[in-house]
Amino acid sequence: MGNEEELLVQRISEICDSISNLPSLSPSEEVDNLFTELVHLCIPVIPIDVVKLSSEVQAMRSKLIKLCGEAEGLLESHYSDVLTSFDNPLDHLSLFPYYSNYLKLSHLEYSLLSRYVASPPARVAFVGSGPLPLSSVVLAARHMQEAELHNYDLDATANARARRLVQGDPRMAARMAFHTEDVLAVTHALRGYDVVFLAALVGIGHDDKIRVVDHLASHMAPGALLVARSAHGARAFLYPVVEPADLKGFEVLTVHHPADEVINSVIVARKPQGGHAAGATAVARPCKYCEMMQGFHHFGHGSMMEEVALEELPS
Repeated sequence: MGNEEELLVQRISEICDSISNLPSLSPSEEVDNLFTELVHLCIPVIPIDVVKLSSEVQAMRSKLIKLCGEAEGLLESHYSDVLTSFDNPLDHLSLFPYYSNYLKLSHLEYSLLSRYVASPPARVAFVGSGPLPLSSVVLAARHMQEAELHNYDLDATANARARRLVQGDPRMAARMAFHTEDVLAVTHALRGYDVVFLAALVGIGHDDKIRVVDHLASHMAPGALLVARSAHGARAFLYPVVEPADLKGFEVLTVHHPADEVINSVIVARKPQGGHAAGATAVARPCKYCEMMQGFHHFGHGSMMEEVALEELPS
């Protein structure tokens, strides 16, 4: 690890300690300042492979991702409550400080997805939708204007907040369903979706993530698409990494690592028509991101996965 990477990990560790010592992760000036610095540290494109870090740093990273997930949930709950104070909360989504990031991420995901669908998806599932389901709302309002969106979350309170958020728009509410279920207990219903989106924080631990992916591979319909959020480089201190090789039972179609303020990487994969595949299949086009990083390859395996520059995507 070079000097730049060592300094980065040291500062991230210090911030992790500071966050751990906070009395609460609910939105406050101190919480906001620490997480803002953390995000700004992790956004720059730095060729750091978190898999190769020491066990001590790995443990810190796992702890930090859990803290980020808890803080994100509290932030979304807070703003969901703020938004539902309006007659139509959907008219005021820009109050959420990261709304523009959701717009960009949803555009990226749909642009990648649209290259592999013959017709617009009719039924879509979002696993891990939370109390402020901005991804589903943006997809429904801007990209999938006729689709039904089924949102899955373990937390009944989160789903109650999410329902209130869309109630002010009857047409949107009619297209949105909220299910308080563990996706691992959902079987037959998964066969009814053309596309399944997997939120980054569903399955924080690697084994948990693999368990979810394997379950989706077993129960999604042949030909259905999976859109899985991941993280790359220093951004993997904020969210779990999904390796293409982790998507057993799917054919990996494309991988995209943003280089802007959109934090999550995106993987689009398809369940083969023949059923459960033996393993993930990578596309073969060289990756411009890897070339730019002078040999630092996606996910630290030296494989040349496809990476599509955002400016090349259809609008």
